[in-house]
Amino acid sequence: MPKTWASLWRWLLCGLLALAGLVNLAHAQGVQITDDRGVRVALPQAPQRIVSLLPSLTETVCELGQCHRLVGVDRYSNYPASVRRLPQLGGGLDPQIESVVALRPDVVLMSTSSRAALRLEALGLKVVALDTKSAADARRVLGTLGQLLAVPDADRVWRAIEAGVGAAAQSLPPRSRPLRVYYEVSTGGYAAGPSSFIGELMARMGVSNIVTPDLGPFPRINPEYVVRADPDLIMIGSHHAANLGARPGWPQMRAVRDQRVCIFNRDESDVLVRPGPRMAEAARLMARCIASKGTP
Repeated sequence: MPKTWASLWRWLLCGLLALAGLVNLAHAQGVQITDDRGVRVALPQAPQRIVSLLPSLTETVCELGQCHRLVGVDRYSNYPASVRRLPQLGGGLDPQIESVVALRPDVVLMSTSSRAALRLEALGLKVVALDTKSAADARRVLGTLGQLLAVPDADRVWRAIEAGVGAAAQSLPPRSRPLRVYYEVSTGGYAAGPSSFIGELMARMGVSNIVTPDLGPFPRINPEYVVRADPDLIMIGSHHAANLGARPGWPQMRAVRDQRVCIFNRDESDVLVRPGPRMAEAARLMARCIASKGTP
């Protein structure tokens, strides 16, 4: 019996040493990815000091269990609560370049829409720029960050998101299906089109988007367009919803007239407009809105 236990311990020890060797080998070989600009980014090892200048990327890093690697974030990154203690480095479009450089990050994560990438790279920093408009983009970005951070099976996060979205859709009664919905994303009439991750969530909930696909994922919509479409239900954030009834023609729309307007508070809006690990929670918020306001 002692010999048997000794053999088992030897096999276990060999297995652990082999696993450690694989991890060390992965670090030694470094990390190479291509970001959404088509730029190839090579690092000697998985980054240990990360600056994130986009809330959805911040949340994804943390969902992958790597929050401890973040050393700075943009002013809008506020989830999970632990990131609020980190240095805030301006916005994604207007980051504080000197402050970012001073943190000596191994890599800076940001949106492709920011023009700061070239400035940061000129100062010697590694930049990974990512673009997330659709659900497929969100899944791809999750995989890219999993590869960058050397996190195995990053797709488990996506499987959990999919399960949560599916459960939210199944919770809705069949009578919600014919609803025509307008989702206003931000001030200035920017709406969620069908090809956006928000529009795709709406489709998963079984409702129809009044915005046509040809207008793109997040088009700027003329208020008259909404009046002519006369949606059954409106979804909007509280910080964009002031004086809805004062918009020309809006008091006559059925959604406004019948008080079928879901106004999401700031925390809820953050969940809904960020294409990241909280998309299942976004689906639940959307389903709750449809169930409470969208049915007779």
